[in-house]
Amino acid sequence: MTRINIELPASVHERAKQLAERDGVSVDQFIATALAEKMSVLEAEAYFRERASRGTREAFDRALAKVPARPPLPGDEFPA
Repeated sequence: MTRINIELPASVHERAKQLAERDGVSVDQFIATALAEKMSVLEAEAYFRERASRGTREAFDRALAKVPARPPLPGDEFPA
């Protein structure tokens, strides 16, 4: 484990304490989990941007052409 010191606004620290208690974990664990979640989101965004950059309109149109033409299922209708 690596130890780091961070400065937080008092309001953020207090809210982190409240949420950590509600979640049944320490503030350290709460912050570590929050950081891991943020890192995951940023890495996923980069992954999808890279994948999107490899796509083409032609490939999209070919995939869409394979979808059968039929009315939407109940609940999938486009709002009027």
